[in-house]
Amino acid sequence: MATARPRPQVMRLTEAAADRIKAVMAKADKPVAGLRVGVKNGGCAGMEYTMEYADAVKPTDEVIEDKGVKILVDPKAVLFLLGTEMDFKTEKLSSQFVFNNPNQTSACGCGESVQLTPAQLSGEEKTAH
Repeated sequence: MATARPRPQVMRLTEAAADRIKAVMAKADKPVAGLRVGVKNGGCAGMEYTMEYADAVKPTDEVIEDKGVKILVDPKAVLFLLGTEMDFKTEKLSSQFVFNNPNQTSACGCGESVQLTPAQLSGEEKTAH
């Protein structure tokens, strides 16, 4: 009987992203179960990242706990986010979350939307799910 391989972690956070998420969630008006991250169709490049407070964990959410932060990933977004590192950058005139995503094939000029290709799983990874 084959043993199940551990599932790959969909996303990971930098220390800067984890610190910023903790700070933002601490200021929430009501208790928060985690930060829901996903993708949606939109923007000039085709897709946009989404982030919102989650009141509860849905049974279908991919739950990621990294550096003391709980991230909930919509199941429809998993293959688009597989291998992504979420960072928080502060520059001279702006600060923002940045997704370093190996599945990104291009981005629009303003940086608000991206073109993503779903990650290709090997045969072993497909059967482990």
